Amino acid sequence: MRGLRFSRRLAYAGGVLAPLGETVRRWNTWREWPPNLFDDYVMGAFLLYGAWLAGRDARAGRAALAAAWGLACGFGYYSFFGQWRSLRLGEPDPAQIPSGWVLAVKGLMWGLAVVALVLSLRRPAGGEG
Repeated sequence: MRGLRFSRRLAYAGGVLAPLGETVRRWNTWREWPPNLFDDYVMGAFLLYGAWLAGRDARAGRAALAAAWGLACGFGYYSFFGQWRSLRLGEPDPAQIPSGWVLAVKGLMWGLAVVALVLSLRRPAGGEG
């Protein structure tokens, strides 16, 4: 059950911090391509819902949380490798920090999403939930 608890807590944090961080990062440029900003809001909403549901009903919540983390992993894959490509091509990033740091943060977040997905899929000892 500790794995699900960690996954839920990470989902609450990611559900708030990902949209907030992306809003700060793209504050002056989001109108150029709005989907670059709003995908984080969609992901955040799914993570918050999955975490909430997992707290109310572990069985149904585990499935919703795993689906939310699956979405986050897919978004993270695209975001990480897109950032890496932009970095290799020397394209500027809208963030106020160096592009290499943005890549590192995205890589860390993607890695945590993969771990959280695995943890949310694991059945607890004893088979309950």
